[in-house]
Amino acid sequence: MPRKLLAGFYVLVFLTACALSPARHSDRQAMELGFERAVTPGNGFQHVVYRNRLSAPAGVLHVYLEGDGSPWIRERWISSDPGPRNPLMLQLMSLDSAASLYLGRPCYHGFSDQGACQPGLWTYGRYSTPVIEAMAQALGDIMRDQGYRHCVLIGYSGGGAIAMLLAERVPNVLAVVTIAGNLDPDEWTRYHEYSPLLTSLNPTRHQPLPAGIVQLHIAAENDEVVPPEITKAAAMHQRNAEFRVIPDHDHVCCWHELWPSVLEDLTEKIENKVQSGRIDQR
Repeated sequence: MPRKLLAGFYVLVFLTACALSPARHSDRQAMELGFERAVTPGNGFQHVVYRNRLSAPAGVLHVYLEGDGSPWIRERWISSDPGPRNPLMLQLMSLDSAASLYLGRPCYHGFSDQGACQPGLWTYGRYSTPVIEAMAQALGDIMRDQGYRHCVLIGYSGGGAIAMLLAERVPNVLAVVTIAGNLDPDEWTRYHEYSPLLTSLNPTRHQPLPAGIVQLHIAAENDEVVPPEITKAAAMHQRNAEFRVIPDHDHVCCWHELWPSVLEDLTEKIENKVQSGRIDQR
């Protein structure tokens, strides 16, 4: 092999060896942020959980739900590690002073080849009944075992759809917050001319959430991944949902700058509803 080609070969091998998989990258970022990692079962699947080490028994738990990650490679090949390559929700959770956890999806974070996992669960069925039921069971068990009475569901991008669907199944949800949320997967695939997510659930095809659940849906003015019009139409399907468009933001930038003020506003909204007796206590 010529010397230049040989050198290039070794560089490629070195870069490949050094490149972190999405699962390892999330673990490393969580560790750097001081989070604890655990694995919890849910309906036959395994879920990676990161906690911010804060404890408030019988209090409110903030639950962070990541986007879809990387289910496809270059929109052609199914990924064997569908986790996020840049987990935004870990960054936002690091700014949260409340007891919080990041709940991973089934088959993500290095578990794609275990148990009942198969590619349909992170491609066409990424919001399917098995996914939602597994996450609902995992979250319900965590809340029961750790003594949390209520939770707030916070979803980014596709995690917004997950948050809305979980709110139908998890008891004592105080609020749902979505960030650039894909709240209408059918409209989203039509907009981008993607293949339909045939086995996924669609929150807009379900009954609205109870009016007692605080809802805040935040979209970005320059979002080309989930255009704000899609989120707005879905939010209008809900009862008493608040919708906001943030200027000069896109799908990934710059949510960390906005997040502390969102959390402050969310806390005020929940306190107001508690005082008025309008919080849903299912």
